[in-house]
Amino acid sequence: MGYVLRAVRLLSMVVWVGGLAFFAFVEAPTAARVMGITQQFALLIGESIGGINSIGYATSMLFILCSLLLWKRSSPNTRKLLVVELPLAIVMFAAVLYVQRSIVPAMERDRTAANGDINALAPDNPIRAHFDRLHANSESVEGAALFLGVAVVLLMAGEDSRQDCPQVLTR
Repeated sequence: MGYVLRAVRLLSMVVWVGGLAFFAFVEAPTAARVMGITQQFALLIGESIGGINSIGYATSMLFILCSLLLWKRSSPNTRKLLVVELPLAIVMFAAVLYVQRSIVPAMERDRTAANGDINALAPDNPIRAHFDRLHANSESVEGAALFLGVAVVLLMAGEDSRQDCPQVLTR
């Protein structure tokens, strides 16, 4: 059972961190290059970040649940790591929740106020300036979640994983 919990924890964190990394380093730059910063680009990115954050909600809950269930089965060294990993995952969850529930709706209000095309506004327009600040904040918060996730994965590498491993894997 301990092996399964560790595997689910690892997969959940890797899926979440991988999604964040893919979005930041592949999808958003490629979409900007191919589509330009257009209204279609904004719709694609907005939907994508919503999807990635939904994956983050589900995988963070799996990670936290499996971590709590693993606590009793863990060695003292692994428990020390769990004490750090759990708060990091909770902060990651809070970060994506903040982006999705606070920043994204505010950006959408600005986009609506700009008749759907924020780029049609001059850079010194107050609505555009507010949108640009929100966008920078969302990049910073999602970036922080990505780096916290990498930290969790690195911490997980230090866990005592030979406990409760299937014997076929320890031969």
